[in-house]
Amino acid sequence: MKAPNFELTDLQTQEKVKLSDFEGKPVMITFWVSWCPDCQKDLPKKVEFYQSLNKDELAFLTVNVTGREGTEKDGPQFAREHELPFPILLDEGTKTYDAYNCSSVPTTVIMDQQHQIIHTFGDKSSFYDIIEALSSVMK
Repeated sequence: MKAPNFELTDLQTQEKVKLSDFEGKPVMITFWVSWCPDCQKDLPKKVEFYQSLNKDELAFLTVNVTGREGTEKDGPQFAREHELPFPILLDEGTKTYDAYNCSSVPTTVIMDQQHQIIHTFGDKSSFYDIIEALSSVMK
């Protein structure tokens, strides 16, 4: 399935980011919310991964699902408190989350260079499985 395009605001830069900005590059997106225990376990692993990632080989984005937060400040506050270094896009409610057929958080979606969705991992998936699946789209 071709991944739905989106245009969301990056929390840190306030710039608009589109999936199509990463044409020709595999992409990994993680959808998350601040109150979720599984997200709180997953995000530190994603920080470690991001810091060791060759950003020329993979675009790594996260989407804060604002429509599932308690208030619109919860995600940005969590991101600041935990010094999340990767791009954090702010969903418009649950618009992008729904477009990707997510049913839980965190959800991690892996796409190939043509932005075909290759793997989707829900809240009970292991980080190891996600990393292993990346090998199928990395050069």
